[in-house]
Amino acid sequence: MKGRILLVDDDQSLLKLMTLRLRSEGYEVDTAESGEQALARLRQQRPDMVLTDLRMDGMDGLNLFERIQAEWLGMPVIIMTAHGTIPDAIAATRSGVFSFLTKPIDKEALRQTLEQALALSRPAQVDELEAQFPTHSPPMQQTLLQARSVAAMEVNVLIRGPSGSGKSRMARVLHQSSPRADKPFYAVQCGALPDDELGRQLFGEGSDAGLFEQARGGTLLLDEIGELSAPLQAKLLKVMEELAPGQEVGEVRVLSTTHQDLVQAMEEGRFREDLYYRLNVANLTLPALSERSEDIPMLARQALDEVKVRHACPAVGFAPEALTLLAKASWPGNIRQLFNLVERLAALSSGPMIGPIMVETALAGAGVAVPSFNEARAEFEKEYLIRLLRITEGNVTLAANMAGRNRTDFYKLLSRHNIEASHFKLKGG
Repeated sequence: MKGRILLVDDDQSLLKLMTLRLRSEGYEVDTAESGEQALARLRQQRPDMVLTDLRMDGMDGLNLFERIQAEWLGMPVIIMTAHGTIPDAIAATRSGVFSFLTKPIDKEALRQTLEQALALSRPAQVDELEAQFPTHSPPMQQTLLQARSVAAMEVNVLIRGPSGSGKSRMARVLHQSSPRADKPFYAVQCGALPDDELGRQLFGEGSDAGLFEQARGGTLLLDEIGELSAPLQAKLLKVMEELAPGQEVGEVRVLSTTHQDLVQAMEEGRFREDLYYRLNVANLTLPALSERSEDIPMLARQALDEVKVRHACPAVGFAPEALTLLAKASWPGNIRQLFNLVERLAALSSGPMIGPIMVETALAGAGVAVPSFNEARAEFEKEYLIRLLRITEGNVTLAANMAGRNRTDFYKLLSRHNIEASHFKLKGG
């Protein structure tokens, strides 16, 4: 498969014709008949590019492009139209549309345009970001797309995300993917050392060079920057103001991570605003593992591969049922917790496959993040009934009419979920 295309056109016959043509060229094609449907498809699975008609009822191609840019920055969008004019083309390309094709679509022009867009959205080979952060999750794919752009920039980057989500790993990959990859990389945990020791490590003392000096020309990671004390924040800001090329302290790219809400910390006076903007020239946000549960099987396999490099163990894979159990767990400790658990499973395994019983035992007491279908349906049903009763202020007849059910059936639903309609009536009513 060459790549994945989202094809958008409100003309069903043309949609089918273009789908056949693109699939014959080796592309995987997903389709949408409107801009709104296209946005829904994008939230389900990120394609390599979008090929859309310009003139459509409701949301047209340019409006769709603007929505895509707002949510999936950098996604190549190619616009087709039977009404191509020079002003249309100029407006589209100036706004950032990748290309503008006029119907009937020339086969060779389409082939070249798609190949160019694919080269932009998908590296020629799996890069370090994809290798370290395998994902099927649209939010994570968007983060990697942004990270790929940020890596090449000579700017400071703030990496946000919950504890254990892979922030330090992301920082190292940004360095390895940057023009500074052959230069020094140093990391320091801001909350792990007393102020005096941390200050000596960062800024040096006497003839001993600190990390800012040692990292000259390279990258310095300040892990959990929100833990830095007020005096060290002030000193850090002063040193960073001297980091222009040619200054004695040397040019250093600063990457920082935090699980804290630094905006709230600034509002409460716990973090300097001027330092925040110095660190946050660009930023990335890593989602919690519970928000990308579709990635857990891949991450578990990755963790096992890393364990096998460090330790001799007989385990080479997971039984399907074991992966299902891992995917359903809540993982409050995120990727770090998953990797630690896989390492423990590998150490305890006596055979080539890690089975469901081992996983179930290891997960004992852990919460479930992905409910069963019946559990999810029951929860939705209960919330729906409560919402109707709030709207109708406990009037069962009105609520049943809104739900399209008769009163008897509606009362049975309320009974099933132990909901009392009288609790929703207004006091004194």
